[in-house]
Amino acid sequence: MTYVQEGPYRFRLEQQGGMRAPGVVFASQELLRDAEKSLEQVGNVATLPGIVGASYAMPDIHWGYGFPIGGVAATDVGDGGVISPGGVGFDISCGVRLLAADCDRPTLEPVLQTVMDGLGRAIPRGAGPGGVWEPSGRRELEAVLEGGSRYAVEQGHGEERDLRRCEDGGAVADADVRQVSERARERGLVQVGSLGSANHFLEVQRVTEVYDEPVAAAFGLALDQVCVMIHCGSRGLGHQICTDHVRAMDSAMARYGIQVPDRQLACTPADSPEGRDYLGAMAAAANYGRANRQLLAQAARRVFQRAAGVRLGLAYDVSHNLAKIETHAVDGERRRLCVHRKGATRAFPPGHPELPEDLRDVGQPVLIPGTMGTASYVLTGVPEGDAFHSTCHGAGRSLSRHQAARTIGGKQLRARLEADGIAVRPLSPRSLAEETPEAYKDVAEVVEASEGAGLCRKVARLVPLGVVKG
Repeated sequence: MTYVQEGPYRFRLEQQGGMRAPGVVFASQELLRDAEKSLEQVGNVATLPGIVGASYAMPDIHWGYGFPIGGVAATDVGDGGVISPGGVGFDISCGVRLLAADCDRPTLEPVLQTVMDGLGRAIPRGAGPGGVWEPSGRRELEAVLEGGSRYAVEQGHGEERDLRRCEDGGAVADADVRQVSERARERGLVQVGSLGSANHFLEVQRVTEVYDEPVAAAFGLALDQVCVMIHCGSRGLGHQICTDHVRAMDSAMARYGIQVPDRQLACTPADSPEGRDYLGAMAAAANYGRANRQLLAQAARRVFQRAAGVRLGLAYDVSHNLAKIETHAVDGERRRLCVHRKGATRAFPPGHPELPEDLRDVGQPVLIPGTMGTASYVLTGVPEGDAFHSTCHGAGRSLSRHQAARTIGGKQLRARLEADGIAVRPLSPRSLAEETPEAYKDVAEVVEASEGAGLCRKVARLVPLGVVKG
């Protein structure tokens, strides 16, 4: 794909072939250096029926399934706009939860190793089964799929404020458990409240910089404050739902006269039976992901209270793999759109009606996890945010896990991190090596490009004190 630079952090891919819209990539030249295959996917996404605006990509763009990771696309539901599971990904509702402690780093320092030992024991992780909470059976799993964090809090796993500070109040509406296959249920039943593997983590962090004190205070953050960041999703249940519905849509596309350049972009109209089935199943998986992070947060709270007498309050919880039906202005007209965000975070501006009342004046918190040994960021939405109020979701992978594991040994990496003052509790040396910071883009450059492109604004920077890895 060829592109032209329209601004310091904006590049345009002109329409060609079957593209129904242009491509727009928010990045720097350096971040686009190895993005040739990903840009091809941006062009492929632009062929989807009903797409409006452009096929967008965030600064952390990299190769994904169908859509690039970091891809955003909206389709007009009333004009045959489609929904594509590839625009959400396999880890439905993968996202980030940030908890703020009522202590600073000097207070925690004497007991940090004890806290990390407790977290290492309390946080289930890895690719297999095991979770903080095992539902009693099919009916209770369905309650999790329908109620998300709300159901977890009702069962005593959290507090009411957790729901006010969670996207969608803790649960996506219109979940349809009938569209969740038996195999997906089997996988989900034994993984409720678990990190999983790959790039998922629980980090103990501290706030090292505050860029906007009033907004940070509204979020519950202050300089040198201790925080806990949890990054995970819907585990095997979400993966199975994606697999099942990609297969169903691949079989159904011909009936709707839809052709796509890549079968991984299998799709049907969002208002079709197949589209509605997927939206219902996706919402159920999203609720599973919310409950998953809620339960892990409660496990962390117990460890902090027992080991340090410290309380953790929820700053915010937001997904970065989801498709949502939203209303946006397109060519001066309010239209009902299916907005796909895959490896991209919703970033609603101040005044948006979907924000909780105590955040409405400052905008939505946007949580950007970094890599071990680097930094994570808290951002906020801005009034003129592009790409349907979306921004980046992380550092963006630049090396495969196999390549990463060849660059450094897990034991060597652990020694390096601990020499830098970061307590590490990995599941295995191999899992640690696969997530070495060298496998990712520079998160500071990604955030700089996101802010420079006018997608969001920086609020705070956090660095790790300790990390629990799957």
